[in-house]
Amino acid sequence: MIPVRDTITSSTVPVVTYALIAANVGAYLYEETLGGSFEQFIHVHGLVPRRFVADWWDDVTPLFSSMFLHGGWLHLLGNVLYLHIFGDNVEDRLGHLRFIFFYLAVGALAGVAQVLIDPTSAIPIVGASGAIAGVTGAYFLFHPRARVVTVVPIFLFIQVVEIPAFAFFLLWFGFQLMLGIGSIGMTLGGGIAFWAHIGGFLAGMALGPALVPRDSHPHRVILRCVER
Repeated sequence: MIPVRDTITSSTVPVVTYALIAANVGAYLYEETLGGSFEQFIHVHGLVPRRFVADWWDDVTPLFSSMFLHGGWLHLLGNVLYLHIFGDNVEDRLGHLRFIFFYLAVGALAGVAQVLIDPTSAIPIVGASGAIAGVTGAYFLFHPRARVVTVVPIFLFIQVVEIPAFAFFLLWFGFQLMLGIGSIGMTLGGGIAFWAHIGGFLAGMALGPALVPRDSHPHRVILRCVER
């Protein structure tokens, strides 16, 4: 399933969401200039579980630098798409400064979740997907009645449907959980950090409501109604 847009209107300009998108794109463009030193750069600034477990008290920066790095343009594009669609509404609910803290915190907790599952791995973890999973976890609680316009491939046909946000994210989380459980104990090399997604989503559900300002009110959801 590929989300295209949601049905929530935002009452503020999501400047932090735009800045985060720009930071991720800018970091990836810089990666593209590295040539043969790219792999070394990723090992230094990515989150390497074995190294992090050994000296996390000396250097926690990989928890944060890793969430702005990506392994390819498709990886980047998918993350930017989700952040663009769902980030503005969470930022709108939390406020700009709280959203910055929220994004970095859930991204860090997502990284810790993956490290705890595979603490001896020497493979760098990179990508914004853990932080963005946290954003979607908060969105799931803030706007369950919203609808997500989604591209669904069915065999050779492409269908565009509106899916309730709660159903969209329950399906997404269930899929991540199934693949995450299946990945435990696998030592075949790199792949997707499913437990970062799972940890980030749960962290977003826990931290998002805790950071909502007291004077915040839910914004309007656009729904189609049929009158008799």
